[in-house]
Order: sequence, then C-alpha cells, then structure tokens
Amino acid sequence: MRTLFKGGTVITGRGPKRADVLVEGEKVRQVGRLILTPADRTVDVEGCLLFPGFIDAHTHFDLDVCNTTTADDFTTGSRAALKGGTTTVIDFACPNKGESLQYGLDLWHKKADGRTFCDYGFHMTIDDWNESIRAELPEMFRQGVSSFKMYMTYPAMMVGDRDMYWALKELRHLGGICGVHCENAGVIDGMIAEKKAAGLMGPSSHPETRPPYLEAESVSRLLRIAQAADCPVVIVHLTNEAALREVEAARKRGQRVYVETCPQYLVLEDSVYDDPDYSRAARYVCAPPIRKDRDQQALWTALRKGEIQTVSTDHCSFTLEQKDAGRGDFTKIPGGLPGVENRGELLYTYGVTTRKISLATMCRVLSENPAKLYGMFPRKGVLQDGADADIVVYDPQADHVLRAEDMASLAGYSPYEGFAIRGGIHQVWLRGRLAVEDGFVLAGPDGKYIPRGKCSL
Repeated sequence: MRTLFKGGTVITGRGPKRADVLVEGEKVRQVGRLILTPADRTVDVEGCLLFPGFIDAHTHFDLDVCNTTTADDFTTGSRAALKGGTTTVIDFACPNKGESLQYGLDLWHKKADGRTFCDYGFHMTIDDWNESIRAELPEMFRQGVSSFKMYMTYPAMMVGDRDMYWALKELRHLGGICGVHCENAGVIDGMIAEKKAAGLMGPSSHPETRPPYLEAESVSRLLRIAQAADCPVVIVHLTNEAALREVEAARKRGQRVYVETCPQYLVLEDSVYDDPDYSRAARYVCAPPIRKDRDQQALWTALRKGEIQTVSTDHCSFTLEQKDAGRGDFTKIPGGLPGVENRGELLYTYGVTTRKISLATMCRVLSENPAKLYGMFPRKGVLQDGADADIVVYDPQADHVLRAEDMASLAGYSPYEGFAIRGGIHQVWLRGRLAVEDGFVLAGPDGKYIPRGKCSL
C-alpha cells in the first residue's frame, strides 16, 4: 500500500519545507516536490504541517506509588499519547530495591505488551547498586534498553553519591546514558518537618519545601559527580533558571549535559498552589514543583538557544479522588500531572505562534532530539527515506479550547483546562496507518516495542 501526502509543509530540525511525502507500507519512501511514483491513495494535506511523530521520553504508566497506582495504565495512557501526536513513548521500568533489573523489565513488558496504542520503549531505573546490578547491565543493552534513571530524592528510589558515581562510571564504559531526578532530599525533609511543626499542611507548602535553589544545588552536585565519572548525563524535568546556570557552567568545563523540561514548567506558574480550594491546588502537586514566571521565561530562552534538548511530559496521572489522600497533609498528595495528550499543541500555541521558538525547534525537541538521544534515530524522529511512517498532520486553522471532558486520560481533569489552542492535530499516522483523525482514535492497541541503541545526539 502506497500513500501520498500531497500539498503539505514538512517540518524538520532544520526548518519547514514544502514537500510531498510518499509512504510505502510502514516506511517513508520519498520526500520531495515532484513525486511521480504511483500511489494507492492520496491524502490532501494542503495548508497543514507534517511533523515526524512526537516522542515522549518521560512517562509513568501503571506505576505503583504513594500507596496507589497511577490513573493511566499503558492502554489509556498510550491512547491519550497517540491522540496528542505522540507515536512513541519511553516509560520507566521501576524494580523495587532488592529486585533485579530483569525482573523490572519483564514486569514492564507484561504491563505494556499487546496493550499499548503507540510504539514504546523502556528506561531502566537504578535504585540499588551492587555487583549483581552491575552484572545485569550488559543484558539490558542486549534487550534494547540503553538509558537509565537515578533519583537524588525519594528514599524508596534514591541512591547515594558513591553509588551514583560507580553506576555512572559503569554506564560510561557500556556507552549508556542516564537521566537523573535532581532535588536535595535532606534539606527538603528538614523543610517539611518545619512546615508540619508550624501546622502548615496545605498544598501551598509543597513548593515552599522544594525551592528552586535546592534543585539547582542537586544539579550542581550531580554534574560534579558526572565530571568525576567522565560520563554524560540527562537532567530530567529541569524547572528553573538557577539550575540552567549550573548546566551552563558544566558545559563550559567541557562536560556533555542534556536537558529535558516539561510543558507544565513552560506554561504554568506557581500561583496555582495558592488557590484556597484544596482540590484545585492539589491537582498541580508534582516534583519538582511548578515555578515562577521568570523561570518560565528562562526555559523558553534556553529552548530557543538550543540549551534544552527535549520536552517530555513526566505524565504521572492521578484522579482528584487520589489527590484527596493529602487533604490535611500535603506530603501525602500523590505527585504528578497528566499531560501526554497536550504537549504538541501547547508547544505550538505558546511557543511557535508567540515566536518564542521556531517550527524547527519544536521538531527538534519533540521528535528529532529524543530519537537521537535515546538511540532510535533515524528510524524515529525524522521524515526521510527508510524512517517509520509516523506522521503528525497539524492543521494551523483548527483552533480549539482544552477541556477535561475531551481528554482520553483517566485523570478526569486537565492542568490546562480552558487553555486556548492555536490550530490542532488533524491526523496521526503510526507506521503508515491512520491512527487518529480529528480527535478520534481509530486503531490499536497495536504499538510495537522499540529496542534502542546508543545515544547519537
């Protein structure tokens, strides 16, 4: 089956270009102005933008945390992702302390295989470091897991500086990449104790106990550990200007540092925690917290300059009923936001149409860079001969307003309720098959596991 997309503008990491796209089976076969190869069907995309399928490299589906389980499993979460133009997710396989990496990987395959609407891969969380874990790492690479994650907070998952140093040295040797959640756990615990002693137990205490300078301190400490290990690292969900300056200093020392941020840090401000209605404030509790306008502006500037490489969502959804567990104690609010469905439209609306970023930057941070960073390029992240035919058809004229009632996520609310969106996603094609049209998911679950190679960014 040959499909010709005719009349659109193809978006690449170098910029937009008027071009038609010929797809044969699951692959792109030709991109150009005068494609003469006969097609079985022609799709009129006149006036539309054609992006490579978006990649969300930071999701948490079917995760047990805070004595509950995320609202979205791989079926509902990936369906929401696909509806929003994300054709590939990389979720985090999270074995508990004392469990093997292989156990964690097998468990996540059971959660995802045959149940996922978009293509998918896994990062592997390292929350223990010992000889057994070290010995397992080569097998993870053989099974297509080339990226890992460590935490500098959360007692159930964090590792100390010594173990992080040893783990990073081993990953450097194997050619892997590691993302790190950077917050200063000890001082955060001290600040939480002070809030509790003062009886300040509402959601507004959450951002006050996780200030931006403690994130920056943790980023600085990680980067010095990475310097000692001579290992590149990814700072996941970076939120603020002070942390960006630490990255800038490390890069000036010659270190290789990749940065990810998320839509919530680009379009929301910390005043969301001041709402006197508990339910409205608690829904925004996530870690790190949402920051101030000046941090938001610093992130947009860093995106424009290429200092931030990827925008993922950290989709970790809970219903408002689940969030209610923290009423009277903000530390018991399950942390995380839904967002996998809205990322592309938010970046286009609040980045591209306001001229904070270009279409080329949007393509790089949503598609091309994550594909390169996580070992999927050029199969994913680009529209060129031989790539998977993952195509997002974006109609710049399809303006609409985000409403929770229209979302596929099971969270039951949207952090972006009422946001006006410029344009909208008209179609999503997954490996040459029409999967979404005008908000309706037409196919699946038939996502494929994507074994990944080493970083090429």
